[in-house]
Amino acid sequence: MKKDYYEILSIERSATTEQIKKAYRKKAIEYHPDKNPGNKEAEENFKLAAEAYEILSDPNKKARYDQYGHAAFENGGFGGGGGMNMDDIFSQFGDIFGSAFGGGFSGFGGFGGGGGQRRMKGSNLRIKVKLTLEEIANGVEKKIKVKRKVQAQGVSFKTCPTCNGTGQVMKVTNTILGRMQTASSCHSCGGTGQIIESKPNHADAQGMIMEDDTVSIKIPAGVADGMQLKVSGKGNDAPGNNSIPGDLIVAIEEIEHETLKREGENLHLDLYISFAEAALGTNKDIDTVNGKVRIKLEEGIQSGKILRLKGKGVPSINSYGSGDLLVHVNVWTPKKLTKEQKQFFENSLTDENFTPSPEKSDKSFFEKVKDMFS
Repeated sequence: MKKDYYEILSIERSATTEQIKKAYRKKAIEYHPDKNPGNKEAEENFKLAAEAYEILSDPNKKARYDQYGHAAFENGGFGGGGGMNMDDIFSQFGDIFGSAFGGGFSGFGGFGGGGGQRRMKGSNLRIKVKLTLEEIANGVEKKIKVKRKVQAQGVSFKTCPTCNGTGQVMKVTNTILGRMQTASSCHSCGGTGQIIESKPNHADAQGMIMEDDTVSIKIPAGVADGMQLKVSGKGNDAPGNNSIPGDLIVAIEEIEHETLKREGENLHLDLYISFAEAALGTNKDIDTVNGKVRIKLEEGIQSGKILRLKGKGVPSINSYGSGDLLVHVNVWTPKKLTKEQKQFFENSLTDENFTPSPEKSDKSFFEKVKDMFS
């Protein structure tokens, strides 16, 4: 099992944003590759700390993690921070290290002021995917067409002459404290350390073109409306020989079901029956997320009765089983009666069989509501 993110950073679940950042910086410096050359265990801990920080430092991701755990990001091939490489970590969180390593990093591609080229990451793409309740309950694989920026065939890059491939330019200024040296991103190459040498006519100024791509997305069972999933490497490309593509962010939109109403992992169904069916008992075919099932209604069933079908709800995204289907029985009162029907009910007014006589075991409406939420 994957280690808890809070445990990785040695913090409480109530930790503030600043406390999370401070804890990550401490762990990252402890396991930094420059301090632990050739130590695979330290490298793995370094990546885990970055993965934990990526999730817990983002309020939306943190909320999903607190609710669903690792499964909110990993089921079906999605990731929140899983599978981060050193390039991702240094490009996203390098500023957190400050001057702990002289303002730069000597290993893994030389990010920052360490002298190597900066590896650019392309921008993310965002799409919405509409899912039926059946698809959510059973999981589904969707093939989605997206328009992505990709490097054009025939484009080539060369080392930026302004920064000599470092991606940074140094500036020395005189202050009352003496001469100060600062580094800033190279204005010629945008920090990539490379500029375009040649490109085809149909490419843009960065050597990119728009291209249609079909992405296969495996969506795990139990996702919820508004949840976002990430498909790594399916966003836009970035310019440069060593660039990496961005990610595809998939927002889930749940299509409302005609008869079933979702409440977390439980489902609710309003079932309407006639006086005759309630008095005599009957069998009814009802909707579930896996097709129709037949249920038996005992004779004399009362309006407001709730029948619980175990395991017929939506699966937990954490693989903790499935919710239930709650069938709410409603006895339908006819609004129009024939003369003969009216006579029948008038005769029944004095019949003791039609006089309400609830038993102690028959729960009130408020007790039923209380049971539902307990």
